[in-house]
Amino acid sequence: MPLDWSPFLEFVRTHQRILIVTHVRPDGDALGSAVGLACALRQTGKSVRVTVASDLGPRYEFASTPTTPIERFRLPGDSFKTSDAIVVVDTGTWAQLGDFGSFMRLMDVAKVVIDHHRTQDDLGALRMVDTTAEAAGRLVYDATKALGVPVTPEAANALFLALATDTGWFRHSSVTPRTFALAEELVRAGAQPTLLYDAVYATNTLARMRLTGKAMERMKSEAGGRIVYTEVYQSDYVETGAIPPDTEDLINYPRSVAGVEIALVFIEQRDGGTKVSFRGKEPHDVGRLAEQFGGGGHRMASGATVPRPLAETRVAVLKAALAELV
Repeated sequence: MPLDWSPFLEFVRTHQRILIVTHVRPDGDALGSAVGLACALRQTGKSVRVTVASDLGPRYEFASTPTTPIERFRLPGDSFKTSDAIVVVDTGTWAQLGDFGSFMRLMDVAKVVIDHHRTQDDLGALRMVDTTAEAAGRLVYDATKALGVPVTPEAANALFLALATDTGWFRHSSVTPRTFALAEELVRAGAQPTLLYDAVYATNTLARMRLTGKAMERMKSEAGGRIVYTEVYQSDYVETGAIPPDTEDLINYPRSVAGVEIALVFIEQRDGGTKVSFRGKEPHDVGRLAEQFGGGGHRMASGATVPRPLAETRVAVLKAALAELV
């Protein structure tokens, strides 16, 4: 059932200085949704800023523009304290907000979450959540229409980025005829798919390719090939010249192996923890699997950051994944 946007409209009507934030290590849906929403709110006369508590990484630097800069949030965040409202897009969990989470806990202002993920914490916010949406960008488009403002060329480009990247460039099972209808409307409004595809998928550094090679060499399988996984170590960044955002698409390689049902990537973190990416195929629910380790997301695509060393995390996650296969 479509969301009732009237509570959001009242939220916008009663606030003037709105801060938009998305999750750390932002992807195309996160950034496109944030920029698209900023474009819509500006047209209603609001003062709008966009921030994220991590670097964008070279792949998505283009998403920050002179018109809608994406500011790097760092504690104590004094310059953002004049905001009288906060909108969180493409996440509804404290863990994914990074340092911004502790800042937001202390901000006694109205808050809204616009998201399509199943896993949600209590952020003390109005929830505009629809887990059937193929991207958060879809919900921002709906919010824009509810506000009664046009989709500008800048917003169209941002929302196409959100829609296309979160559907694997229209390959995932979440794609429906409505997805293509929205894509068409965004192109008519000024989106530039070719330029976006080239920026996101067809522009790689040698360092990124070397890191990918290391990850592919390490791929291993369990349960007769039904589980395939690989790993990335902190030392890999030094050896290849790559950076952590270069791991974004590595999960696609184990997932593409014939016969795989659950794909995993274990990424060693600087603080000693482990980031885990999960991808699944029917009938498995990797969202439920990720939730066992403090993470979450979607049924077929999820993630978690585990505060344990990689080797220890691998053992625990593989045990849980094997149980999921039964």
